[in-house]
Amino acid sequence: MKHTVLTLLCLLSLSLPAQSREARYPEFTSGRIPQQLASAEKHMVASANPYATEAGLAILRRGGSAVDAAIAVQLVLNLVEPESSGIGGGGFALLWDAGKQQLSTIDGREKAPMQAGESLFIENGETMNWWEALAGGRSVGTPGVPAMLWEMHQKGGKLPWAALFEPAISLAEDGFEISPKLAHSIANNTNPALGRYDAAWDYFFPGGQALKKGRVVKNPAFADTLRRLAQLGPAAFYKGQIAMDIVDTVRGARDNPGLLSEADLAAYKAVERPPVCAPWRQFRICGMGPPTSGGVTVIQIMKLLEELDYARLTPMSAEFTHWFTQASRLAYADRDRYLADSDFVDVPVEGLLDESYLAGRRKLMREQDTGPLSAGQPPGAETALLDAYSPEPAGTTHFSIIDADGNAVSMTSSIEMAFGSTLMVRGFLLNNQLTDFSFAPTDQDGQKVANRVEPGKRPRSSMSPMMVFNDQGELYMLIGSPGGSRIIGYVARTLLATLGFGLDIQQAIDLPHVVNRNGSTDLEAGTAAESLADALRERGHEVSIRDLNSGLHGIVILDHLLTGGADPRRVGEARGD
Repeated sequence: MKHTVLTLLCLLSLSLPAQSREARYPEFTSGRIPQQLASAEKHMVASANPYATEAGLAILRRGGSAVDAAIAVQLVLNLVEPESSGIGGGGFALLWDAGKQQLSTIDGREKAPMQAGESLFIENGETMNWWEALAGGRSVGTPGVPAMLWEMHQKGGKLPWAALFEPAISLAEDGFEISPKLAHSIANNTNPALGRYDAAWDYFFPGGQALKKGRVVKNPAFADTLRRLAQLGPAAFYKGQIAMDIVDTVRGARDNPGLLSEADLAAYKAVERPPVCAPWRQFRICGMGPPTSGGVTVIQIMKLLEELDYARLTPMSAEFTHWFTQASRLAYADRDRYLADSDFVDVPVEGLLDESYLAGRRKLMREQDTGPLSAGQPPGAETALLDAYSPEPAGTTHFSIIDADGNAVSMTSSIEMAFGSTLMVRGFLLNNQLTDFSFAPTDQDGQKVANRVEPGKRPRSSMSPMMVFNDQGELYMLIGSPGGSRIIGYVARTLLATLGFGLDIQQAIDLPHVVNRNGSTDLEAGTAAESLADALRERGHEVSIRDLNSGLHGIVILDHLLTGGADPRRVGEARGD
């Protein structure tokens, strides 16, 4: 079968020579694609799709920065991995400026419409069923990715904004090959609502048949949308015809209309927030702060396990696995109570990472499984509670990029559920991120829930783009993953495997997953993790064997050599020069 040619052109005087690359998606073997550790001396991209990795590398080869490459990667992912992310969603990014030795974090999380309130997901006095709420307009928050990409470009872009859109435009116009992952997501009813609305039905089920892997597909509507954004910047998205079309689609969803308005879109801003960092042995670990819970919770898990004797343990031992689950219980308990949008809630970030507080929490860890644990009382904490019912499905992607100057981007973006709200407009899907709010505004005692819906508020997330620095302050590692609320466990375990056990980045990503969100201990089905079940049950664990589909993509710098890893559970690729 002939594969689609990926033609990369750039605008203006920066036109790129034509590049061609076959997608060559390998077949899944027992749900996994074997990946090899990638290495490079100059620059590297690790992303969830070969088309996206190639687009990012093409930008880097033209002298573009890591930020430039990240923009191109995200736009291509919107096209070839539409179930996971795109301009109809939101995200978080860590940007490292090597010249200035400066770390910035950008919040592009969606916002609730100004007409939305605490009763958004309440009907007839009862909270809605989550599956009924996700599809249609009610769940759509104001998208943040276009504004976020623009803010990133202002901070670290080198090539013209418009040039970064051409890889995705060329693919949308000339065609791209449907990946096994996308085909599987469509055919296996990953989102039962996909096809409920005409635009998505026509695109994903042409002639009434689900798109098959290997089929070449074009998306001229998305190409037109991107051309407008390339020429006019984010104003083309947040004002004018595109904004009107988005609002008409959201409010016109016949069975579940939403409240998004043109004023919501026009008022949206991506926000730069302070990074959340903490020392860990000879390293410094940094992540994104609220409204994502990811940075704080990952670092809490790491700090709780800082004193383990890693030389004595192995990452697949029952003993290490047990301690990892106990630290996870403590961290998730605090997450569920305290983490929310810090523009609306006083989140005690410093208190949650306070060394004395964590030392006290560490004493609660036992040789036997503790069962569900309660949140602590960190310094500066309020009594606001969070309803733990927020499923956060895994419609998300992550990519890591380092350029020739040592600048880097670690970015996670999402439309929430696979295929988001299933509303499609102008060639892209709209998110269902508002379902990440607590549906109930109060707890059983009538106390206000911190993550309740409020006008203009950003819902809590678990996205965890991370960076690690060595004791000289030099960038050492980038990592992140999709996976809903399990992202935190995936990322923390990968960090521990790399920093604690000394595994290379591909070995760490390849490890079978173990996750505990202060409930059952989940072991990844079909992997060596299943062999831990009996030993964990002997320690009192309630064990669940299940599919745990991450999308970890990371880079580690070893003696100035870039080493990259891609998740075998997806179809991504780490590659560099």
